[in-house]
Amino acid sequence: MASPPVELAGIPLHPLLADHRSPPGFDPSGEVVSQELAALLEAARWAPSHRNSQPWRFVVGRRDDQTHQRVLAALPVADRGWAGPAPVLLVAAHLTRSESGGELPHARYDLGQAVAHLCLQAAALNLAVHQLTDVDPAMLQAALGLPAATRPVVVIAVGRPAGPPGQPPEPANPPPTRHPVGLLLLG
Repeated sequence: MASPPVELAGIPLHPLLADHRSPPGFDPSGEVVSQELAALLEAARWAPSHRNSQPWRFVVGRRDDQTHQRVLAALPVADRGWAGPAPVLLVAAHLTRSESGGELPHARYDLGQAVAHLCLQAAALNLAVHQLTDVDPAMLQAALGLPAATRPVVVIAVGRPAGPPGQPPEPANPPPTRHPVGLLLLG
């Protein structure tokens, strides 16, 4: 059965969009099972891309593995505290050149679509995500040994929202304010 729409500013939106919030923290004992992670990556795989180039790539770090530790070490110090407990840290990157050597001028946009698909799938699975864009691409590239034609853009922490033991997770951040639609329209 489909979820009823949520009214925002008098406009009905799907709850996956209307109710999304970045968690204030992650449950350090929470897990993301392999099937859930596979569903996130599958959702990203099915995102549209310019000429079906599919230029996105993801690096998966699971809590306590070397990749998770390398990604965490490459984050700004202020973000390590909340990102560390996340059971999964994904580095979302895009290719700068195709396999034939041609430029991929829309790759960053295409990556954004793949990440949006991944985040919606996470919401459908009741997983929390927090995207971190204040990353040093060169540091991540070096720490992970990524090829020169791969550009890291964002780190996505995935897990269960934090909450006191035996109690439901604390409420997500309050709804963010948004510009009115009229302000978004040019011309």
